[in-house]
Amino acid sequence: MRLLPSAKKAQSRPTKRSKTREWLHAIAFAIVTASLIRWLLLEIFTIPTASMERTLLAGDFILVSKLHYGTRTPKTLLRLPLMHQTIRGTSIPAYLSWIQLPMYRLPGFAKVKRGDKIVFNCVTELDKPIDVRKYYIKRCIGLPGDVVRIDSLQVYINQELQPQYAGLQYRYYLKTQQQLSDRFFHKNNISVFIPIQEGYLIQTTTQQAAQLKQLAYVQEVRPVIMPAGYLNPAVYPNSALFPWNEDNLGPITIPVQDMKISINQATLEQYGKIITHYEGHKHVYRDEHCLWIDGQEVKEYTFRQNYYFVLGDNRADSFDSRFWGFVPADHLVGKAVFVLASFDWNQKTLTKIRWNRLCLQIDNL
Repeated sequence: MRLLPSAKKAQSRPTKRSKTREWLHAIAFAIVTASLIRWLLLEIFTIPTASMERTLLAGDFILVSKLHYGTRTPKTLLRLPLMHQTIRGTSIPAYLSWIQLPMYRLPGFAKVKRGDKIVFNCVTELDKPIDVRKYYIKRCIGLPGDVVRIDSLQVYINQELQPQYAGLQYRYYLKTQQQLSDRFFHKNNISVFIPIQEGYLIQTTTQQAAQLKQLAYVQEVRPVIMPAGYLNPAVYPNSALFPWNEDNLGPITIPVQDMKISINQATLEQYGKIITHYEGHKHVYRDEHCLWIDGQEVKEYTFRQNYYFVLGDNRADSFDSRFWGFVPADHLVGKAVFVLASFDWNQKTLTKIRWNRLCLQIDNL
């Protein structure tokens, strides 16, 4: 059957999309593109706490490169795009853990270096898949195979004293006979000041503490340090066998892939949690002296991946490796490279933007 000319013209005319359909296609394309960029290349994070002050401030929006250390392939397959743990504005989970894939890391163009500000998944959220655990950011202090020791706040790696970064904050006792105003502390960039007998407990840098000592009405400024040998049970490895605290810790060796240890009470106290939670074994059982993996008792253990030791620059107010141990390599997300913008939500003025922090290169902080 031959078509009439008018029928041919109607048949060759392209179908016109509705405006709604065009918008849906555009939105879908934008979501897919943004998701790929977020997974493969870069992601923007917000600093939520003061644990890295004064290097990184609460309210900083930072750009994190996933290319530096290598992008991870997804582990949790069923996730809503552009969301992490929950649907924004709700407590509804944004993922389903029904399907879990093996996780691999694509080649990166750099290795983690001491001093890098790294983003990683929280190591204590053991009830969630690795890639949907909370994001933390800390400064990497120790690399795989390093021996870490903290002696009266000073950090030693392989028996070498580490540099004092400009933003490091410690707790100090400021002795003075007169009451100091809130304005005084804000002027000196001190956000934590607790009145005590004959003075204040403050958190500040070594340089700022030295300046405060010069004031005529300040009698003393000295660091507050826990004595060596005093056990803080909250400090890793949470054992009376190692009476450590946040100011005096170690020496302890950071596990490196293929490192072999003998199994005994001391090594199980130091590394038992790592073997149980981060090494990928399905069935692990241990007591004070023995270790069983998949029903077999083992006398030696060889680590399957690298680990890292991290600290917050605000040493007096940071939940870091001193308290929960090491960061496994498969928890690494990326390297913080830029502060894109920063907002001080505590400001009582309309202008909450910290203009001096726009587009800062984080390596210089």
